[in-house]
Amino acid sequence: MRMTRTWLLAAAAAVAVGCSDSGTAPGDGGTGGNGGGPIGSVTLGNIFFQSAHNGTRNPAVDTVAAGATVTWTWTSTGSEPHSVRSQGSPGFTSSDILTGDGQTYTMTFNTPGTYQYDCAVHGADMTGRIVVQ
Repeated sequence: MRMTRTWLLAAAAAVAVGCSDSGTAPGDGGTGGNGGGPIGSVTLGNIFFQSAHNGTRNPAVDTVAAGATVTWTWTSTGSEPHSVRSQGSPGFTSSDILTGDGQTYTMTFNTPGTYQYDCAVHGADMTGRIVVQ
């Protein structure tokens, strides 16, 4: 009985450690996954997209209502060029390749669907998804 109880306690501890959240999502550079910014606001950084709303990063994921506008803002990108490039179907108009902090790109999504995007310069290293309901 004592051996079984010890094993169960060890298993429970391992599960608790595996399920704990350090507040840092994989690949987010320690910014955590909390977000808290406006829905439809995405930060475009050096080499990542991050949802300002929920903190998801590479892929940045945000859910908006049909008719909502999404704004991507270049932040701490320095002289590195980036873009917002639509991938697959349904699609949307992609941005130009832009360089410099403070650049923005906005798109209004009127039709429900899941819209995938990446950076034309960095491809799979920078990805995101907008879910329109």
